Amino acid sequence: MAKTDVILIKNVEGLGGESDQVNVATGYARNYLLPHGLAIPLTEGNERRLEALRKVRRDREIREAKDAKELAASFRHLILHIKAKTGDTGKMYGSVTPANIIEQLNEQFEIKLDRRKVNLVEPIRTVGDHDVELRLHSEVSTNLKVRVESSNPLPEEEPEATAQEAPAS
Repeated sequence: MAKTDVILIKNVEGLGGESDQVNVATGYARNYLLPHGLAIPLTEGNERRLEALRKVRRDREIREAKDAKELAASFRHLILHIKAKTGDTGKMYGSVTPANIIEQLNEQFEIKLDRRKVNLVEPIRTVGDHDVELRLHSEVSTNLKVRVESSNPLPEEEPEATAQEAPAS
C-alpha cells in the first residue's frame, strides 16, 4: 500500500494535531484529508509554511492552557446543584450524566464546555455531594463539586421516642 506524507492543518482525532507531519495511506490523503481541508501535501513550499503553522499552534496552546488554568481556579469554589427525580425512599430514577452536568453549568453559571471534558467513570446514581473531574486542557484538570438533590421533598424520618413510657405508679 502506497503511503504519502502530509501536513495536518487541523486536529484529526487518532492521527495528530495541527502542524504535525504524518505518513498516511495515499487514498486516505487524496479522498479524505485533502478534500476536507484537514491536510496539505508535503512539498518544499509547504514545508516552509509548516514553521508558521507550528508557531500559531504553540501560541494558541499557551493561550488555551492559560485560559484553562483561570477557569479551573474559578471551579474550586463552585457548587453545581442538580435536581433529580427520586422515589419516596430517596432512590434516584435514572442518573446524572456528563450532558446533564454541562447543561446545568451553562444554566447556572453561563459556562460553556464540551461534554467530553467531564470525566465520569460511571453516571451518578445517588443523591448527595459528588466530586466530578473536569479535564479542561491536556495539562489542566480540576474537580467540580456537584450536589444532587431530590426534586421531590423527601419524607422526614420520624424521631424515635426518646422517653420510654413511664411505669404506672
